[in-house]
Order: sequence, then C-alpha cells, then structure tokens
Amino acid sequence: MSWFRRTAGRVKKSRGYASQSRTVDDAVTSHLTQFARSRRGVEAFVEPKTAVTQTTLLLVAFDGEWTRRVVPSPEWAHAFAESLQIPGYDAAVVGYPQRMRDYNTRNKKHPDLR
Repeated sequence: MSWFRRTAGRVKKSRGYASQSRTVDDAVTSHLTQFARSRRGVEAFVEPKTAVTQTTLLLVAFDGEWTRRVVPSPEWAHAFAESLQIPGYDAAVVGYPQRMRDYNTRNKKHPDLR
C-alpha cells in the first residue's frame, strides 16, 4: 500500500499541470482565435472528457474546415466561444455537422486540393 501512495504522489507532481497550464492556454487560445477570425461561419462544438481524451473544443467553419484543441474545461470552452461571439454547442448532445464530414470526405479523395 505505501508503494502505491508514493507512486501516485509522484505521478501527480510529475504531470506539471499547474506549471504548464498558462503556456498551453495561451497557445490554444491563440490558435483557436486565429482560426475563428480568419474563417466565415465558425461554430464551436465542446467535446466532453472521456476515458481516452481530455475535454476538447472543435471549431468548424462554414465550408467544413475544422480544428480541434484540448481545453481546460467545458466551461472554459463555452466562455471562449461566447467571447468570440460564435455559437457553442455540446457535441455529445447535437452531434457533428454534416459539412465537417463532407469536408473530410472531399479531402480524403483529393488531398492535393487542400
């Protein structure tokens, strides 16, 4: 038992969430802001945390082009979408837009047309 407690404490400390969160947030915020401002009709889809992935924010433009980044929490994602004045949805509730799937299909068939 004592080995497990020592190991668990080391794992928590070694992840460094507190020290890296500011840098990650700045990079994520910068990328998502640039994507949203440089494209038309952008909508935000908040993807919940699962056993495999962290909470993510998916931005989808009017033509289906998209980007996804890990975010600190669903609340942060919704507040971010609101700050950019773009609609925000819970992906687990509404699903993904068809235009995103169409975009992926188009680019899979013709990767040179990106």
